[in-house]
Amino acid sequence: MSSFPMLPRRRFLAGSAAAAGLLAAPSVARAQNRRIRIGYITALSGPRAEFGASDPWMVEQVNTLLRDGLMIDGTSHEVEILVRDNQSNVNRSASVGQELILREDVDLLLVQDLDASVATGEMSDIAGIPSISTMGPWQAWMFPRGSNPEQGFPYSFTFFWGADDAMSTFVRIWDQIDTNRVVGDFYFDNPAGQSFADTELGLPAFMAQGGYSRVPGGLFQIDTQDFSAQVARFRDGEAQIVTGFGFPPHWSTFWAQAGQAGYRPEAATFAAAFLFPSAIEALGDRGNGMSTEVWWTPNVPFTSSLTGQSAAELAAAWEAHSGRQWVQTLGYSHALFETGIAALRQSGAPKDREAVRDAIAAMSLDTMVGPVNWGGSPIRNVAVTEVAGGQWRRSSGRHAYDLVITENTLAPSISAEDVTLPLSELG
Repeated sequence: MSSFPMLPRRRFLAGSAAAAGLLAAPSVARAQNRRIRIGYITALSGPRAEFGASDPWMVEQVNTLLRDGLMIDGTSHEVEILVRDNQSNVNRSASVGQELILREDVDLLLVQDLDASVATGEMSDIAGIPSISTMGPWQAWMFPRGSNPEQGFPYSFTFFWGADDAMSTFVRIWDQIDTNRVVGDFYFDNPAGQSFADTELGLPAFMAQGGYSRVPGGLFQIDTQDFSAQVARFRDGEAQIVTGFGFPPHWSTFWAQAGQAGYRPEAATFAAAFLFPSAIEALGDRGNGMSTEVWWTPNVPFTSSLTGQSAAELAAAWEAHSGRQWVQTLGYSHALFETGIAALRQSGAPKDREAVRDAIAAMSLDTMVGPVNWGGSPIRNVAVTEVAGGQWRRSSGRHAYDLVITENTLAPSISAEDVTLPLSELG
């Protein structure tokens, strides 16, 4: 595992004034009151904005749930949730992390964004603030910060599936299609993309193990708008499968340029870019058949430890409020608040940071995304959750596209609904 890309420790801190201020700042005097302050960092704007689209509504639901206070050992505590938009930017993440820790003096930090969790994770460890993050492969959260599964961290925790789980799922999706087993791959240059791209333990290694050959397309930057080089390389290399990691704007640009060049693979499985129905709809008819990792659907047999809602009920409530189709991130945003509130309750002393930290470390909780178990995990500070594989198909129902589960080896709780079909059969 240690061969995943290792970025210099404190990379995300040393390069910013926010980090320098945090490392140099004196400790903040703690107010002696029962109000609990929870910092919540998410992406509400920028390239990752879709990941936080349901968060304002989710925060509103949690605020309503806690409007009469959070009862802990017979004492009611007022709870204040401070939401900060990291604008999909690592430096902004460091800045708002410093603000929440130093100026706002939060008792708990919840982070719904991979880059933000890497940038703020070490901040929480330095300041002694318990933090929980999600929505990023755990390897991309741990290894860039210079740790390993045995060592872990003092105060920061995460729950999500592993990059290796998603990668093996991709290969099993392709095994269902008759192709020449040649794959073109390219990746966004961030911690998650670097983990996916790693030649020893990343997606290229899984391709080789599965008997697939590779046409490498390299790493790209967040503002890249020209993928013609990758298109030409994949077309000339006769890659019938395209894979990698990036966000919807990246794939949309690549796919348009591929169409213009007459490049038509039989499978397109791109991590992160195909999570959202809006991203598929933006591709028009050419969105039919995109395949992806599946984090959560309304059909999973899980319920909320906070509200008792089923996954289907949570999705229906979001759709009724927004007028939009359910999104996979909805389940994880909800589970992030489930774990945070459970830690505060189980600590017995929500203003005692060590007690809250210890409660997280010992936690085993059934949530909206299934079991989140730090206490029994062999990976320190990490609770691994399930991931499946699926394919977007045109729908005759009320949604333009439906996500059909086609691979569930690592997610037995989610039933497979069909096999993956080649793009040439879907038009």
